[in-house]
Amino acid sequence: MSIEKVAVLGGGLMGSGIAESVARAGLSATVRDIDEAAVGGARKRIEKSLGAAVERGKVDEAAAAETLNRIAYTTELGDIADADLVIEAVPENVDLKINILAQVAGIVSEDALIASNTSSIPIAQLAAGLPRPDRVLGLHFFSPVPVMRLVEVVVALDTSEDTQAVAQDFADRIGKRAIVTKDRSGFIVNMLLVPYLMAAVRMYEEGFATAEDIDEGMKLGCGHPMGPLTLADFIGLDVLYSVCDSLYEEFKQTEYAPPPLLKRMVASGRIGRKANRGFYEYGKVGVAA
Repeated sequence: MSIEKVAVLGGGLMGSGIAESVARAGLSATVRDIDEAAVGGARKRIEKSLGAAVERGKVDEAAAAETLNRIAYTTELGDIADADLVIEAVPENVDLKINILAQVAGIVSEDALIASNTSSIPIAQLAAGLPRPDRVLGLHFFSPVPVMRLVEVVVALDTSEDTQAVAQDFADRIGKRAIVTKDRSGFIVNMLLVPYLMAAVRMYEEGFATAEDIDEGMKLGCGHPMGPLTLADFIGLDVLYSVCDSLYEEFKQTEYAPPPLLKRMVASGRIGRKANRGFYEYGKVGVAA
């Protein structure tokens, strides 16, 4: 099976990035979101991203125009019926994802692959009750999707070898490096990354060091491109909190538990770059929270 038509459910930062990457590779993409405002937001994000790529010389204007022409936008789930692959990229909420995937399974053909871009929720949990769970898997992309080359191919207990092979071929066609992981909460990257980020949050929470010094220590001492608190802001503290919850629920290990400060920051709307404030404030010179 060859993937030619891709539907992306959710036009947020991740969904729009996935659609752009698919279209850049010459495949057709359809972005579906809940209303016209959300669809319009996805369109603007993609146009802005491609415009920046043109300015940087990564894409010429003709290629950018062709990419935009390969992307369709809709609020109707029925418009994705002919997709060869559906990638769910809605918010990290188990019930929401289960509900939308159940609807998708009743719309697309039995041969279409169904994937979730979840950061940490086990694929078996999302696939339970769907017809033909052998065609369900995880495709976990990283932000910003057009730039980051990695995608985790998450193989659940029922995912078939053919499904895995088609997914890996798809990742290669859109210029991504696929790594294969079994279906455990957090997969590969977040299982390793989250304890590191939570250690930095606890260090800051306890007043051990400033946010700037924690970040500079890891940048200059370990050669990381950005420090852990800056990275947490970039990921989104709400997303990170959900990932922590999922990991802690599965493994019950304290290194995965979100510190109290993280919970309070999310409750206060201090969720990182997308809200212009997290551990740092944005729109100004970076100032520690």
